[in-house]
This record gives sequence, structure tokens and C-alpha cells, in this order.
Amino acid sequence: MHSIKNVGLVGTGLMGAPMARNLLKTGFSVTVYSRTKSKAQAVLDAGATWVDSPCEVAARSQALISCVPDSPDVEAVYLADNGICAGIQPETVAIDMSTVSPETARKVDAAVRGKHAAFLDAPVSGGKTGAEAGTLAIMIGGDEDAFERAMPVLKAVGKTIVHCGPCGAGQLTKLCNQIICGLNLLAVSEAMVFAKKVGLDQKIMLKVVSSGAAASWAVENLASRMERRDFAPMFKIDHQQKDLKIALDTARSPGSVRLHDHDPLATPVPLPGTALVHQLLAANQAAGEGLEGTQALLKTLERLAQAG
Repeated sequence: MHSIKNVGLVGTGLMGAPMARNLLKTGFSVTVYSRTKSKAQAVLDAGATWVDSPCEVAARSQALISCVPDSPDVEAVYLADNGICAGIQPETVAIDMSTVSPETARKVDAAVRGKHAAFLDAPVSGGKTGAEAGTLAIMIGGDEDAFERAMPVLKAVGKTIVHCGPCGAGQLTKLCNQIICGLNLLAVSEAMVFAKKVGLDQKIMLKVVSSGAAASWAVENLASRMERRDFAPMFKIDHQQKDLKIALDTARSPGSVRLHDHDPLATPVPLPGTALVHQLLAANQAAGEGLEGTQALLKTLERLAQAG
């Protein structure tokens, strides 16, 4: 395959739009499609080309990225009559950066390979700030040759780019990431409520703990937002809930998604902390806060502690 010059992108939301801008800055010709064209306007203003379907994106692209909310969305984007598989050209590398079930990744992989193209499940971590800075962590499952061919595209949007194994390995690694992020989020939220209830200055507390063993991405990026009551989304509660549900569902029947068929059937994996965070964030959703950033978990804990 010749060097990649034309890149498609399906989904220009919170994460997809900054990815498209970084692809343009790197020098790629970028074709985009989104269900809501207005969400793509800033990307179009930056030099991207609009088309009217995922099929058309695929037909114009040597490599393409999809970044949509959930498993049914990925299946629709790839498998519908006007989807990516209807237009994808042989040897194209399709890179799905959504967070979806491993089963969905494998289903789409089979369809893409049926068109003599390649598929990588490549979920990301780093949130809106990482997408804007082009420093996302990208965890990838799929064929190693396709991974190497896609590397120039991946480097345009990410910094830590790791091949994790066969198809599905990227999504399983992302679920590990979300388990850690969810429990880290809870830890920071609890510390913030505790500090408030005992009369500490939260800013001073954060200055100290962020330099010690408690330092983490959540402390650095979410705690200060909690302190100043900024609940605008870097990553929405509704999306975190979707990811945690996938993790919990996968943990109940891990044998169905194990990466190696020769492994013995796995027993359910207990994830008590993940289940707790999922329930607490459900309280945010019940309060109408699902579109706020995950740092709004603070508000649920404040309500429990009567610390609002």
C-alpha cells in the first residue's frame, strides 16, 4: 500500500473533531461525515471535506477513523447499507476509536476483512484535552501489519500507541482503563467531600497531595474542576456509564471474549468497586446530570454527605 494521504473520519463530536483538526495539521487530506453536520462545521472551516454518508468517506479514504458513542452506532456506521463496508476499498485500514464491546469489534472486523481491508479496534484514553493536544493513549487490537501501516495516522492523534494483541484486545484493555478511571474518580470525589466537611481549604489540600503518592490523572485534571464547580464535560457521565456497563457485562461472561481459544473457560470476574461507581453515577443520571462531566460525581457524594 502506498503512503497514506487521504484519511476519513466518521463522528465529529467531543473527541472526533479535535482528532480531525490534528490530522489536518499533520498534512493529511481529511474527509468527514457526522450525523449532525453542524458539529463538523469547525472542522470543515479548518479544511476538511464533507460527504453525506460513511460509505462516501470510505470510498475516498486510504485509512479512516470512526469515533461514535456506542456499540449499535459502530455497527450502523460500518454495516448499514450506506455504511463504511459498502464503500471501503481493498487494503484500506479502518480504525475504530470508539469504546464498544469486544463482540462488536470482532463482528465489524469480520465484515471489513470480507472486503479485503483491515480493521483495528483502537479505543483511546486522555479525554478532550488529550484529543485536542494530540496526546491520546491508543490501545489497539488487530493485525500487526495493519497496525504498522496505520502508524502515521495514529501518531497524528496520539502519543502512547500500543498494539495490545488480536482483534478485541484494544477494547479489553480500554475496559481495564475505565475500571481504573472510575475508581480513581471515586477516590478524588471522596477526598474533596471529606476535605470540605472537615474544613480544609481544598486548593491547599490538592497542592500537597498532587505532589505525592496520591498524584494521578484524575487529581490533575478533575479535582481542580471539582473545586471551582466546573462540571463541563471532558468526558460525559452518560459515556462513562456506557463503558462501565460494558466492563461489568464482560466480567460476567469473560469466557466469551477471551483472546485465545485454547484458554479454559473463565469464571465471572467480581468487580465490586466498578459496580459501586456505576451505581453512584446512576444517581447523577437520575438527577439529570448525565451530560455533565464525570467530575460531577462529586455532587452525588455531596448529597450523601449533606455537604452541598
